[in-house]
Formats: sequence, C-alpha cells, structure tokens
Amino acid sequence: MDYKSSGVNIDAGNQFVDYIKNKVGRTFTPNVLNGIGGFASLFSLQNLGIDLNKAVMVSSTDGVGTKVKIAQKMNKHDTIGIDLVAMCVNDLICQGALPLFFLDYIACGSIHQPTVQSIMDGIVSGCLDGKMSLIGGETAEMPGVYESGVYDLAGFSVGIVESDNMLPNLPSMKEGDLLIGLHSSGLHSNGFSLARKIFEKLNIHYDDECDIDKSKSWGEYLLTPTKIYVDICTKLKKYVKGFAHITGGGITENLPRILPKSFVAKIDRKSWSVESTIFSYMRGKIDIESLSNEEMYRVFNMGIGMIAVFDATNLEKIREILNESGEKFSEIGYLGKSDSDEPFVEYI
Repeated sequence: MDYKSSGVNIDAGNQFVDYIKNKVGRTFTPNVLNGIGGFASLFSLQNLGIDLNKAVMVSSTDGVGTKVKIAQKMNKHDTIGIDLVAMCVNDLICQGALPLFFLDYIACGSIHQPTVQSIMDGIVSGCLDGKMSLIGGETAEMPGVYESGVYDLAGFSVGIVESDNMLPNLPSMKEGDLLIGLHSSGLHSNGFSLARKIFEKLNIHYDDECDIDKSKSWGEYLLTPTKIYVDICTKLKKYVKGFAHITGGGITENLPRILPKSFVAKIDRKSWSVESTIFSYMRGKIDIESLSNEEMYRVFNMGIGMIAVFDATNLEKIREILNESGEKFSEIGYLGKSDSDEPFVEYI
C-alpha cells in the first residue's frame, strides 16, 4: 500500500511543479525574491514608486464559479485560468491599487497533466495581462472529494495603494457626476448557474453551433474569458472617483457598493446595446414571466464589465483616453441624490 494507490500521485504533482517553474518566471518582476518551490514566497515592496509610509495593502480572492463545468464538459481549459486572475485583479483595481502578485489554488480528484498545464497557461497569461507576478499556489489532489476529471479553482491577489489615492473617493462624489460603462467580453464568470439552466431548458448542447458566432460552438463561445481591465483603469484612475466591477449581483447590486449614502445611480438601459450578444439571446428565448429584466440585471453584467464614476468636467479627457486605447464603452448615466439612507440603482 502506498499514497499512489489511495489516489494521490506525488510524482505527477512534482512533474506539474517542474512545468510551473518553466512558466511563471515570465511573470516575475525584480520584486520577486525567490522562485517557486519554497515554503512561502517573498516579494519586496521597494522601488514601486509608492510612499511606504502611506502604503495600504489591498487583497482580493475569488473563483470562477460553475463556468468550470463548461470547461470540463468541453475539455477546454486554456482560458479558465484567465478568468481566475481577472475575477481577482478586477476587484483589486476598484480600490485604486497597483497589482503586485497572485497565488492560485487548484483542487482536483487527480492530476491530469494536460488539464492542469492548460489551466496554468491561462493563469500565466492572465497575470501578464494583469501586471502581476505569479509567485505561488497549491495543487491539491483530493480523491473522494472530487471525481476524476473534476476540478475547482481559487485565486488570491495582492496590491498596494497610497492612502491618499484609495478608491472609491466617496467625499468627492456629488450630484451630476457621470457614469461610463466599459463593455464586457460576455458573461465573464458570473451567472453561469442560471445560464446553464437556460441552455438546458432550451435543449442547446455546448458542442452545437453558436447562433451568435457560427465559427464557434456554444461551449467555446461561453468560455470567452473575462476581460481584464488593469491597463485601461490605470490610465483612467487619476480622473475617476470610483470603479465598480460588475460581477455577481449585476449593476443593480455592485454599483451601490462604491456610492455614498443617499445617492442614486440613474442608469439608462438604452444607452448601450446588448443586441447580438448572449444576454439578448437568452432574454429573447425565455418568456419574461420566467426571466424578468430585473432578474437579468441582478444576475448578469448585461454587457458592462466595469463602471467608472467621474466629474462631468473630465468627460472629454476620459473619452479621449478610451478612444485612444480602443476601448469599447458607453455613457450610461449619472448620480443623483435620494431620500434613501442607502445608495441604489434606478433604471431610466
């Protein structure tokens, strides 16, 4: 009797670690003080352009939800790691933070090298896009907890910001401030439990041809990775009072998280189009009595992945930055005052 006979293959784990070592070095900055393989990772805070006397550490952890079930069904694992990084770092930058490093956790029934290597390739790609060093993680084989071919992912990201530059800047927000929505790349990594139920109800299979993009199957289309907004938010940050990452809860529940009390965000749903997207497709296929607009806007991002709040005097500068960056965006509303103690969203 040995560990391998119980379902845990130490040699396979070591083989994966060797693969990781050859990949993650691409994400390292000079602040990474040791490589993969130690008991813990070391990261220096020197030479970041940050006043360490004002430094605030910022952290975020997340997963990708039931989107992993589609990746497993399709046996396509090269983008799910990008989703993992995106879900963490997009939250991080909402605090105005400079992303520093990322750690991952992969739990599975047994290590299947092509699968975990493909996941890792996505994580590395996401870290490069998110300007973070991948400095550590854990791959856990748990036979009896996870069936063969089944896995789950979690990520953890850390950033830093000077206390003077933290977001959201609630005291500066006022009536008449404007809202711009940065477009999403699709569902991102939220609402898949409902989306999968809709597809089941419609008897659509993931290997069927996608009605929206006929060059792909539905599974490939749904696995479009979550957009990482680090570059564009970094460019906009000095002109913005707050960013809201539109994840689970949609615009309805996420935008109020960055607003002061007694404020209402007035959102014009007609200011951007969700035509020919997954959102309009699902909405058009399901009876409104079964899936209301209100529910859609509480579950899905509805084509808006990040919202910026800013003073109207900065509108032209923000438009200029967005256009020069080739960013797809819509001017979606403004802030007003309300009699409510808590901030909320009103669709107009």
